[in-house]
Parts: sequence; structure tokens; C-alpha cells
Amino acid sequence: MATANMNPNRNPMPTQDPAVRARNFDEVALGYTEEMALDEAKRCLNCKNAPCVTGCPVKIRIPEFLAKIRDKDYEGAYQIITESSSLPAVCGRVCPQENQCEAKCVRGIKGESVGIGRLERFVADWHNAHCAEDPVLPPQNGIRVAIIGSGPSGLTCAGDLAKKGYDVTVYEALHVAGGVLVYGIPEFRLPKKIVAKEVETLRKLGVKIETNVVIGKTLTVDELFEMGYKAVFIGSGAGLPKFMRIPGETLNGVYSANEFLTRSNLMKAYRSNPETPIMKGGKVAVVGGGNVAMDAARTALRLGAEQVSVVYRRSMEELPARREEVEHAEEEGIQFRLLCSPTEILGYHNPDDPRDPKNGFVTGISCIKMELSEPDERGRRRPVPIPGSDFTLEADTVIMSIGTSPNPLIKSTTQGLAVTPTGGIVVNEAGLTSRAGVYAGGDAVTGAATVISAMGAGKTAAKAIHEALSPTIE
Repeated sequence: MATANMNPNRNPMPTQDPAVRARNFDEVALGYTEEMALDEAKRCLNCKNAPCVTGCPVKIRIPEFLAKIRDKDYEGAYQIITESSSLPAVCGRVCPQENQCEAKCVRGIKGESVGIGRLERFVADWHNAHCAEDPVLPPQNGIRVAIIGSGPSGLTCAGDLAKKGYDVTVYEALHVAGGVLVYGIPEFRLPKKIVAKEVETLRKLGVKIETNVVIGKTLTVDELFEMGYKAVFIGSGAGLPKFMRIPGETLNGVYSANEFLTRSNLMKAYRSNPETPIMKGGKVAVVGGGNVAMDAARTALRLGAEQVSVVYRRSMEELPARREEVEHAEEEGIQFRLLCSPTEILGYHNPDDPRDPKNGFVTGISCIKMELSEPDERGRRRPVPIPGSDFTLEADTVIMSIGTSPNPLIKSTTQGLAVTPTGGIVVNEAGLTSRAGVYAGGDAVTGAATVISAMGAGKTAAKAIHEALSPTIE
């Protein structure tokens, strides 16, 4: 084994200049060069108990793929990753490795952890650039399985089952496969050609994808079983946006982050003459502090906003978005209005001229400043309003990014499917729902979470489906 690189700092990720990238939709992170990847892979100590693997929801054999990089066997590294992950180029870009595999890395005790996510991206991009061979189609067993939703949980479940020879069909409500990967995550973080490439690889494994099919309307779960499917996996995500229920949320210029990002990402509203309308320019306020809020704020900036503010009721220490995304947003000039909360969205009203075209449009947000209480029994500091601290923030567009919940359509059209009070589908540890033969995972179960956790749920369900159906294989 080559001598380990004991530099306490990881190789920095090359990025576009902030002043340039703030006005384009090209990918911000440019990826490691081969020299950087080799140097970074040598920082791995090849720990005997591999704690990094325990932090990975899909259990990629991380030390082994890093060893392949050190040997310059990049295709070998790719093959190790794809034994566990169907979406390596995606995960290498958007997964919060700093809270998962990298959080367990021994190198992080006295320095920075190994850049595992950056190396996964390097390997996947190398494979996509150098390898044109189709994956080997496994022997088919003839058993049909239906997947509802083509997001990360659905694609993972589909890929794992296809590799075992199942006849898998994915049903997607929208006109493009990829789920949140195409409608939710912006191009500058995850180029759509990357998602399309991953989806095409699954097609070559035999996965069939039917778009424009809304399960619960076009077809029901019951009808899927009548069509001959032996199991159904629900990976429909959590696309129902939440609002604060404050005055003014019905004004023109108020969006949910889901709508705003879908119009831009999937329906190409950033084009000069878009088919779908979207508010561009002016002053934009984004309410929320998660990754979706960062995506919405940075998208608004690229659409031409002159000023973008993120309004969050806690401090920077509690901000749930990935630190890298927050740093990128700050570099691009996005302002953070911390420790304040909206109380009302204000709109224009001209009582003298009801036909004034500006009537009903957003003009700003009334906010109140907050302070954090003492930690509760869970260690959480609750934001408390400061009396008399009200102020107005000017805004032409307001984007609400305070969370989502599962769409109730499937549960309302499927008999015997237990759900939680918040709308999540109830499953056991194997992903099985209260209905025989029906499995679920990802945001449809947990509410909005990470791509990799959804993939882990899809992988768990695929394993359970195979264990349930394999005895029937002739």
C-alpha cells in the first residue's frame, strides 16, 4: 500500500468564480482533477473497522473504492460503488456526506475528513466519460414489480430489483423521469444530463419507465395488482408544500419553493421566452433555512433578482442547510436575515382604481425579530418573538420553503394503507406497509429528507421484496 497522505486538510473543490456563477446555471463545483483525486484518496488510512461505511445509508464499501482510485483503477472503483448505489454521479454531488460517511472518518478527528463524496463524483464522472459499454442484462425471472415515482428511492428500488432479474416498471407522474432530482435540485448543483445518464443506465438494465401516469388517477394500486404485478413500491416523495398560514399568502408573487423550482428546473422558466411564467428580477425573500431554501434563493439570483434575502427564525448555528451550500450562497451575495420570522405578507392595493395592474401583488413582508430560549429537554433552543421589534422587508417575490408533506392522493385511493397524522405512509423495518405486497420508502414515508436516505429506503424495500418473491421463482 502506498504511503498515506497525512495532510490534515482535504483537497479543495475547484468552483466557478462567485461573481460569474451567480448569473449562470452552469455547475458551480467543477470536480477534482485526476491528480487531486489520487492525492485525496491517499489520505484514507484504510481503517480495519471502516467506520465510514457505517455512516453510509446504502453501505458503499468506501475503503475498497478508495484503494482502487489509488491504484488508478477508476472503473474498478466505479463497479464497487455501483454494487451498492444506483446513482453514484448524483450522490457524489448532492448527498450530505459531511453528516454521514465523512462524519465517521477517522481523519476528521484531528483535521478534515477524506473527501469521500468528491471522490465518488470523480469516479462516476470518469466512468461516464470513458466507458460506453452497456451493463450486462441479468437473467430474467418473469416476476413483475411496479414502482411508483422515479425519484431516488424509486430508482434505487428499481435498479436493485432489475439486477436480480425482475420485470420492473416505474410509473412517473411528470413527463420526465428523475423526481426531485430533476424538478427540485437546480442545474447548478446537479446537471440534468447527469440524472438522464443515470436513468438511461437503469433502462439498459431492463427497467421500463412510464411517464405522465398519476397513480391514484390514471391507475390505482389495486389496478396495478390486477395487471399482474406481484409487488408495488411507493416512492412518490413529499411534494405537498407547507405554508405558514399568515395573511397575504394568496397574493401574486408568493410561491412555494416546490412550484418555483419546478417552473425553473423542469419547465425551463429561466429561458428568455419561457412557456411557463415566473417572477424575475426585483427583490426576493425566501422563508426557510434548509437546502431547498438555498436552492430557491440561488435560483432567484440567477433569474435576475437584484437582491435576495433568506429569512430564517433561528441563528446561523441552527440553519439546517448544508454548510457548503450556505457558504456558496453567501459568496454569491445572498443576504441572511436571521432570528426573524414573517407575520404577514404585504400587497399593493389602490382603492381609487380597482383595475390598477399592480393590485394584489407582493410589496413586502412584515417580520418580527426573535431570540432563542434556553435549551429544552432535547437541547433545542426555541425561537421566541421579541415584543415591539416588528419591521418590514421590501420584496416583490416571496418563496415559502418551510417543508413539504406526502401528497394524499395515493393513500386516499388505496384501501388498507395506514398513514401517520402528518400523512407519511406507515412501514415496518423492511419497508412493508400495512397492505400485503405494498412497500414504501423515502419522503413518502419520512417527509422531506435527503437523497441518500431515500435511496437507502429503496434499497431496503428491494431486499424485502426479493426475499418475499424469490420463493415463487421457478
